[in-house]
Amino acid sequence: MTLLLKSDTLHFMKFANTRWLTLKITLVVLFVSACTQKHPKVTNNDNYPITLAKEVFSTGFNNISERYIEIASPAQFTVEGLKGLGSIDPAITFAAVEGEVILKVNNTIAGRLSTPKTNDANGWAELTVKMVSLGRQVSAEMKEATPEKIYEAVFDSILSNLDIYSRYAGASEAKKNREKRDGFGGIGIRFRIIKDLPEVIWVMPNTPAFKAGLRLGDRMTHAGSESLSGLKQVQVTDKLRGPIDSNLSLSIVRKGESSQVLFKIKRALIVMESVSYEHHKGIVFIKIRSFNQNTARDTLNKLKKAHQNLGNGVKGIVLDMRGNSGGVLGQSIKVADLFLANGRISETRGRHPDSLQFYDASGRDMAYGRPVVVLVDGKSASAAEVTAAALQDQGRAIIIGTSSFGKGSVQTVIRLPNEGEITLTWSRLIAPSGYKLQGLGIFPMICTSGIDGNTTNGDSVIKKALANQTRTTKILKAWRDISYLDKQKHKKLRSFCPPERRKYKLDSTVAETMLHNKALYTHTLDLSLEAVAAR
Repeated sequence: MTLLLKSDTLHFMKFANTRWLTLKITLVVLFVSACTQKHPKVTNNDNYPITLAKEVFSTGFNNISERYIEIASPAQFTVEGLKGLGSIDPAITFAAVEGEVILKVNNTIAGRLSTPKTNDANGWAELTVKMVSLGRQVSAEMKEATPEKIYEAVFDSILSNLDIYSRYAGASEAKKNREKRDGFGGIGIRFRIIKDLPEVIWVMPNTPAFKAGLRLGDRMTHAGSESLSGLKQVQVTDKLRGPIDSNLSLSIVRKGESSQVLFKIKRALIVMESVSYEHHKGIVFIKIRSFNQNTARDTLNKLKKAHQNLGNGVKGIVLDMRGNSGGVLGQSIKVADLFLANGRISETRGRHPDSLQFYDASGRDMAYGRPVVVLVDGKSASAAEVTAAALQDQGRAIIIGTSSFGKGSVQTVIRLPNEGEITLTWSRLIAPSGYKLQGLGIFPMICTSGIDGNTTNGDSVIKKALANQTRTTKILKAWRDISYLDKQKHKKLRSFCPPERRKYKLDSTVAETMLHNKALYTHTLDLSLEAVAAR
């Protein structure tokens, strides 16, 4: 009996130990599962390069937190960026709750991570990388998304919550942006596709294509051994562009030639011309379409050409910046400097120490004191407004047209490790008289808003504007006294000369009328300077 009892006891103890072991294993599994839920494993899945992603997000986050014009907390903008991943898969959501960022799929928790310190940009970048990796484990759409699509979703969501001018560009778009700003390796032509072949419609002077002898109407058949037939515009462009000093063999069908003509051309740095020039009865018209790295040099060359062509016959200069949406700030400073002998041109102010800049004239007037009129309209923005404001506030030019666009912020470009770039607002533009351009822009001395350019002559426009001089003086004074934050007053002031896109010949005619009458010009310029100074 006792043995039986002993045997039964041993059997029961063995059974109990087995159950306890099973229970312990179960508890361990549950514990590990719970830990995985709170601190899930992050894997380098498929085509998501974790190391590069960390570098991209870290570079972006550090620059945003340090350079953005207003204080931007990594803790806040990171969560906004993660929410942007909903554009890839609407089923996934992110939220910050009590020291954690929680990932949900269809409202069910799929992962959570502890948050770093509020201003730890590197820590928040690492959290973003981990959260993206987790999202790729639970979302088919996320798993299929390219790294570029992920960068775009995160940065677009962050930057769109900052302001309308801060933005992200992927590697391909960023390359085009850099080419627009800084130039590219090419031959210097424009073309259009006609009957499946690219046909030359413009040859830029002093470029490899010009020197090689390409002509309008030449039809390009091959770039090297590759046929250009049937290709789209962008595909042909890619074939024609390449590294500076690299060689391009170009086969051409030319009217009047019995066989194809072969050109061997060495690519060079091509910066598209942004300045054009003409003159009429002693009035020089200089059109600036945008500001790239050569704009100031090209403007100076046009001024020199005008003096070579006309000598002392130059009666005045019309600087036409209608439709000019801006570009490189430094170039707009240099263009203003071409017309100013002294004085402040502009200031920039932001949160980052490097954003505090002061720009003064260098002591030369390359227009030799000739009268200047500046044309602006509702599309004249940013760098164009800097030049116009400097010339108006320093009493160097009369502004004719409509209220300008009112983009008075400066963006810095941050290149990312993936070759993309962030354009980030980091300072505000200050006119020489002290007002901020943002939301206001430039108010013209002679307003052409609402005037039919086909039926009214220049004299009547000027006469009407000068008859309202008292009102204009009050507006210009208020323009310079208003807070840049008071958007309602901005709107009211701009309504006195509403911004319009002006392409009419009338605006040029008004300028020409003004410049042909020296006494009228001097009188109007004095009134403009008095109005600016009346504060």
